[in-house]
Amino acid sequence: MAPTKEVYAVLDRPLKDAEDPRPVRQLRTLKWGLVPSWSKTPEGGARMINARAETVHEKPSYRRAFTSRRCILPADGYYEWVTGAQERELEVEGKKKRPRKQPYFVTPADGSVFAMAGLYEFWRDKTLPDDHPQAWWVTCSVITTEAEQSPLAVSPADGPRALAEIHPRMPLMLTPDRWDAWLDPSRTDAGDLRELLAPPPAGLMRAYPVATAVSNVRNNGPELLKELEGPEEDTLF
Repeated sequence: MAPTKEVYAVLDRPLKDAEDPRPVRQLRTLKWGLVPSWSKTPEGGARMINARAETVHEKPSYRRAFTSRRCILPADGYYEWVTGAQERELEVEGKKKRPRKQPYFVTPADGSVFAMAGLYEFWRDKTLPDDHPQAWWVTCSVITTEAEQSPLAVSPADGPRALAEIHPRMPLMLTPDRWDAWLDPSRTDAGDLRELLAPPPAGLMRAYPVATAVSNVRNNGPELLKELEGPEEDTLF
């Protein structure tokens, strides 16, 4: 899945036009790239694919969704690209944009679902009539946190030993014991919700190199998940 594409999301919300006002857990497709309800145009959505866990409660674009419209984005895992240590340091300092090099696939070591904490929002396209199928946009953003520096559960033979060696940030994984609380729309206290953004226990993930074909969004297929014996692109650690 690439930014601006439709992704699956789990959320708790009353069913449309239902007599029962109680929230129902449901699976929906949302557009990846959050557009705030007050935005005049949807053009900024492509830049709002991620929300930082440290500031999501106070940023104008995210704070309303954080207290009332939270979701879980289920996935097999996610791709991230490795570069050399010096380039990573420059990126953390905001001095250099990361060039894409060797891609890795990061996934739960036990084969379970990677449940990413997310937010969703509704946006009304006022240029269209109410009955138009595209009059309402439902968009989402993935919450990220600092990448783990502890060892991976399974490390590649030749490559990074921790998620922080791949990228300084990572999607915030919600363990099953937090799912109900995170999805509960009756929980609206920002301080209470922030406690749910604590990083998951260390050592749950594995990472392995995959073909550089995944770097081109036009490529799509199961071969992009195939584990390689070693990286195709040399990257120093």
